[in-house]
Amino acid sequence: MRVKARGEYMDVASWVVLLAGFCLLVGGAEALVRGSSGLAARLGISPLVIGLTVVAFGTSSPEMAVSVASSIHGQPDLAVGNVLGSNIFNVLVILGLSALISPLVVARQLVRLDVPVMVGVSLLVCGLAWNGRIGRLEGLLLVVGLVAYLALLVRLARRQGLEEPPVAEAVAGARRASLPWLLVLVVVGLGLLVIGSRLLVEGATDIARALGLSELIIGLTIVSAGTSLPEVASSVVAAIRRENDLAVGNVVGSNLFNLLGVLGLAALPSGDGLPVAASALSFDLPVMVAVMIACLPVFFSGHRIARWEGALFLGYYLAYVLYLVLDATGHDALPLYSDLMLLFVLPLTVVTLAVVSARAWRRHGLSQGQADGTHAAP
Repeated sequence: MRVKARGEYMDVASWVVLLAGFCLLVGGAEALVRGSSGLAARLGISPLVIGLTVVAFGTSSPEMAVSVASSIHGQPDLAVGNVLGSNIFNVLVILGLSALISPLVVARQLVRLDVPVMVGVSLLVCGLAWNGRIGRLEGLLLVVGLVAYLALLVRLARRQGLEEPPVAEAVAGARRASLPWLLVLVVVGLGLLVIGSRLLVEGATDIARALGLSELIIGLTIVSAGTSLPEVASSVVAAIRRENDLAVGNVVGSNLFNLLGVLGLAALPSGDGLPVAASALSFDLPVMVAVMIACLPVFFSGHRIARWEGALFLGYYLAYVLYLVLDATGHDALPLYSDLMLLFVLPLTVVTLAVVSARAWRRHGLSQGQADGTHAAP
């Protein structure tokens, strides 16, 4: 009876920790989004730039802590896997959930600059890691690339501030809150997100173990997604509050920070650089690159992410996790599942996205032609 009572106590404690983590995530996300949007209006900077920098880098701090510490302690697989898994999770789950809540309108800067840069950096990382290692000089190159990207964002922010002054209502609302208070909201929000994500992962892991789930399943699901929970909370709350630029900018900025900053810094502590496992090269890295490239037709098709596209993203993440589980357990259904994905599901998705993109470009061409005809008319 004592053991059972103790087990019941542990279960209740785990649920309390889980609930506390969830509450901290929601509260932290609300504070971060409110403070960030107010700060953007107060300083005359677009919410997109704030989402690409302050929010994205802050919510990526768990990935930074895990990957750099793993590299220092001789766990390169964890460092690399954390970045690849987080980037896949960011696009498929976070954008998917946000789009299901509210279709996301994508800013022109994301379509013209940030998403192509994200795809290009993904291909660059793939090329650097192709020999099975990201060297120290290559890591330094990635960090320098992050600094250059930030400098470009600052320059664009200043230009937008001159060309597109902030909306009067937004400035008036931001001025009602003092600048120090907005900064406090941002810092407190980031802190609550980090603490809440840790508590949520701890509570969920204890509950999963109590239910008899294996360590493998826990690692592939709860722990791998745990470091992305701050991005989930902030982007979902931003979508609910109709702050689309913060929601999408957070994901794109986090992915760039993970690839340039986290991987770059993780490669610096070791003289031999950061080893990349053969399994990551053959599967996870190509999947991440494919997910980044998939953003292009989705974002270009009408400059928005529709609900059905969000559902498609979520479905692919579930398919990805199922593949990992089948592969790790050596299940007999793995060959059939792989053939089904390669021969039917993936080609059907490519054709669908191609048709949607073609229709979007055709509508854009027709509207542009009508506009030119209107201007040319006497």
